[in-house]
Amino acid sequence: MPKLEHSGAILTIDLAALCANWRLLRDRLDGRAECAGVVKADGYGLGAKKVATALYGAGCRVFFVAHLDEALSLRATLPEAEIHVLNGLMPGSAPEFAENRLVPVLNDLVAIEAWRDFCTAQNQAYPADIHIDTGMARLGLPPSEVAVLADQPHWLEGISVVNFMSHLACADEPDHPLNGEQLAHFRAALAMLPEGGRSFANSSGIFLGADYHFDLARPGIALYGGNPTPAQPNPMAQVVRLQGKIHQVRNVDTPWTVGYGATHNVTGPTRIATIAVGYADGFLRSLSNSGCGYIGGVRVPIVGRVSMDLITLDVSSVPHSQSAPGCLVDLIGPNNPVDDVAEAAGTIGYEILTGLGGRYHRVYVGGTTSVRA
Repeated sequence: MPKLEHSGAILTIDLAALCANWRLLRDRLDGRAECAGVVKADGYGLGAKKVATALYGAGCRVFFVAHLDEALSLRATLPEAEIHVLNGLMPGSAPEFAENRLVPVLNDLVAIEAWRDFCTAQNQAYPADIHIDTGMARLGLPPSEVAVLADQPHWLEGISVVNFMSHLACADEPDHPLNGEQLAHFRAALAMLPEGGRSFANSSGIFLGADYHFDLARPGIALYGGNPTPAQPNPMAQVVRLQGKIHQVRNVDTPWTVGYGATHNVTGPTRIATIAVGYADGFLRSLSNSGCGYIGGVRVPIVGRVSMDLITLDVSSVPHSQSAPGCLVDLIGPNNPVDDVAEAAGTIGYEILTGLGGRYHRVYVGGTTSVRA
């Protein structure tokens, strides 16, 4: 990680806010359901080891990642946690799952057969989740394969089923008819299958109500400050603050243009601040001439194109003392939360967070002491 004096920007991750978000989500559940933590994609770009350690300290005991390597890295950090791997069982990987006490999510009959055969050969019922596709047509058993499990119970013999699970496609749209359809499909599948834990709700699914909670909820984006209820005010605390350093300030006037392609024309005397953050850092090019920063609560628009390593902002409305070289500009922060940045970029908060690059100086706050990555 770059030293503070070497970096173009500071990325601050508030672990106390992260834990407060997990507790809020846990407390929204109906009392029978446990609250897990999804820490895939390196903890949504914020550092899985530090994120998961903080969540474990807050009381979270169940974690989900996407890939086996993510799970192996997390196991070294959290030796006692329950770790599930969403992308499931790759050929030849069963011994690593068993050796490291990891729970594969089995997404089709081929994977179920492989895990069952491994359990039989080892004479031990190792844990696994069974993923049921209820309407996403992505991972998971389609109805025809669920029917096979129901009609031929031997498919699951020797497997210790932790959860039957599914995933909501439109939970962030509470009135979308697919939510109710998926719930009905999930209940119908559960009625055909043996007893086991049940897991359905993601971040937004928690806010759909108790019918969606079952035994285990799997929040992700809401832990990191993303809004799980987009049509309503965000109930989550902000976890991320990205502050760019001003490297240079220039006074320009007509007929000058700014940046590649001359996409911004200066219309009068203007002060342009240049910051060493660009699309190589995950600050998306689509924020060109549409995104903004904040200095002391004052909006300063991005003018010209976001380039690989630099952005330019119009700081004419900010006192010189607050917009000189070395001063900081909030690119993600209290006035410009991650969902607002994503909207300006024409994307979603997930992409903004998971794209945050490795050139930022990272600071973790909110524990007993501040921790630098």
